[in-house]
Amino acid sequence: MNALVRASAVMSNGPFILNLDCDHYVYNSQAMKEGICFMMDRGGDMICYVQFPQRFEGIDPCDRYANKNIVFFDVNMRALDGLMGPFYVGTGCLFRRVALYGFEPPRWKDYPYGFCLFGHNKRKHYSPQDKDKRTFTLVDSDDEEENEISESQFPKWFGESELLVNSIKVAEEQGLPLGDHPSIKNGRPRGDLTHPRKIYDEKTLDAAINVISCWFEDKTQWGNHVGWVYGSITEDVVSGYKMHNRGWKSVYCVTKRDAFRGTAPINLTDRLHQVLRWATGSIEIFFSRNNALFASPRMKLLQRIAYLNVGTYPFTSLFLVVYCLLPAVSLFSGQFIVHTLNVTYLTYVLIVTATHFALSLLEIKWSGIELDALWKNKQFWLISGTSSHIIAVLHGVLNAVAGIDISFNVTAKSANDDDDDDEEEFADLYIVKWTPLMIPPITILIVNLIAIPVGIGRAIYSVIPQWSHLLGGVFFGLWVFAHLYPFVQGIMGRRVSTIVFLWYGLIALVISLLYVAINPPFGAIQLGGSHLLKIPK
Repeated sequence: MNALVRASAVMSNGPFILNLDCDHYVYNSQAMKEGICFMMDRGGDMICYVQFPQRFEGIDPCDRYANKNIVFFDVNMRALDGLMGPFYVGTGCLFRRVALYGFEPPRWKDYPYGFCLFGHNKRKHYSPQDKDKRTFTLVDSDDEEENEISESQFPKWFGESELLVNSIKVAEEQGLPLGDHPSIKNGRPRGDLTHPRKIYDEKTLDAAINVISCWFEDKTQWGNHVGWVYGSITEDVVSGYKMHNRGWKSVYCVTKRDAFRGTAPINLTDRLHQVLRWATGSIEIFFSRNNALFASPRMKLLQRIAYLNVGTYPFTSLFLVVYCLLPAVSLFSGQFIVHTLNVTYLTYVLIVTATHFALSLLEIKWSGIELDALWKNKQFWLISGTSSHIIAVLHGVLNAVAGIDISFNVTAKSANDDDDDDEEEFADLYIVKWTPLMIPPITILIVNLIAIPVGIGRAIYSVIPQWSHLLGGVFFGLWVFAHLYPFVQGIMGRRVSTIVFLWYGLIALVISLLYVAINPPFGAIQLGGSHLLKIPK
């Protein structure tokens, strides 16, 4: 991507850059126009990029594994649009070229409606005729320092290319709005867009080949403070974070017709590996200088919290695994999750639960998504939390403590032809591919499904059955199973056979009887291989 930025600077030098993944394509030709309108509007020079939502094709109609990410793209990203702007998600994004170069955004008190990189000085305000006196301001977001450099110092940042250095000033000027309104102080003159571009010559082509060579970035700031950031699995989030950390803003643009469309992995294994890569990248962010705790004062508090959530959400898997095992512990031990229930505790739980559901309903009502999409998102949140996220935490800790690197492959996507019949159109969905990521959720499933008949057996053979404890444990055990049901479908293939339920019933019955025989409930005594109830006088 950085090589393409440099080559395009030499050859065309467009002030805006569209970034698409190789499996995405333009679905709405007017999307770029809408994005540029944000950039060219008054005050739009504060915008570093315009992020479009990702929309996917080839996903099964029920969206079993929440591949569409509707809650993220239609709720979370819309909400971030009210702060400093949405995250950069790696594709479907329109960039301002000079923002990728590492320049700082405008100061509103210096340039109320316009922005010029040249002359960013609190005590001086240069006019367009004084461009030769101006300096460039680059922000070192790690050290939170501003470095005013002259054009002669550009090679240390951008590399030894005269055409590339000369293109920077032109790109900044072309990204400004046209001066067709009195309030625009630093806009371009009218008719500036009609200037013809220069024809490519041999010198231009040689320069383009030069800037994409492997050694060109040596001893420069490319990959550090300039362009896409290196050294992270989730380089998209880190690159967007650095721009927001410099004070730039971003915009979320949802078009009436989808702007871009692409493909997504619909197979369970591929989806888990995709989420593992994202979660591992988030852990890397948490243990790096890009942690939002070290953000500059230019980043707003709520935006800092949003980025902090990006680096910490995989750690919630530790608590999630414990919560999923608590119902089984309750059924095996005969003790409810909460030992004492009183009015105060129940009132507190009721208020928290009601508030949580009310917020969820308000969010989906505000964003226009369906309740089914929210439920699918919650199901896969638990599936990924008990598999990919917890493994990502392990990888991240090993990397931070022992320096062990984890390599990842590009996520495989569905590749079905459009003319396939309906039965085979989503054949990839039913392919069962084993991965160690399945071990934790399978363990949770087996433990909970065995704990239910064991709890029933304990209640039946008890002198004073605690039916309320049993019902509570069974309810929460089934609640865990309801969330993991798409995972069960994924490991069973095309359909769940009836023989599976029969074997489960037989094995569960045998295990429950053996458990009661080995560990009889309180009040029962074992005599001559049979159980007799001890009746109090």
